[in-house]
Amino acid sequence: MNFLLDPNVAYLLLVGGLLLGILVMFSPGTGVLEIGALFMLAVSAYSIANLTINFWALIVLVVGIVPFILALRRSRQYVFLVIAMAALVVGTVFIFRGQDGGPGINPILGTVISILSAGFVWVVGRRSIEALTMPVKSLKGLIGKTGEATTDVFAEGSVYVDGEEWSGRSNVFIPAGRPVKVIGREGLVLLVAPVEQ
Repeated sequence: MNFLLDPNVAYLLLVGGLLLGILVMFSPGTGVLEIGALFMLAVSAYSIANLTINFWALIVLVVGIVPFILALRRSRQYVFLVIAMAALVVGTVFIFRGQDGGPGINPILGTVISILSAGFVWVVGRRSIEALTMPVKSLKGLIGKTGEATTDVFAEGSVYVDGEEWSGRSNVFIPAGRPVKVIGREGLVLLVAPVEQ
């Protein structure tokens, strides 16, 4: 357990746990990411509790979550994403105090991981903001349109309608590749019928 008291190892665990936590926001319910994030954050919390830290850096790191959530949920502006990235980098790099009072991690490691993590947060955040600002397609407009069954459709299946892949359901068996017509919907599932050729 001595290696967990190395600031460089603790830094990597902390950054890895935070990045997995960000991924959990975009793919909840898988279990694997949640367990990985909790494990890495718990082990880094052990290191934080046993190493000398800069409390101001911990506060910057925790407060940096707010602009990230604002960027994705409310404002959808890139300025909040930049603030969140800066808080992530500053908070993680300076959280462990060295014997001389400066950062306790290797500067090269800190630079490389900061660039990689900031790039990751930028790509994930930007893509999320773009997805959130896309216009929502009206599902009512799909009723009456024709498409194609991409898998066998009966109790469940997939259909390609109006340029998008949808979950589909039918009262009769429709083999993959057959044309279908949308006759209704249940939530995001399209109810389809075979088109007679």
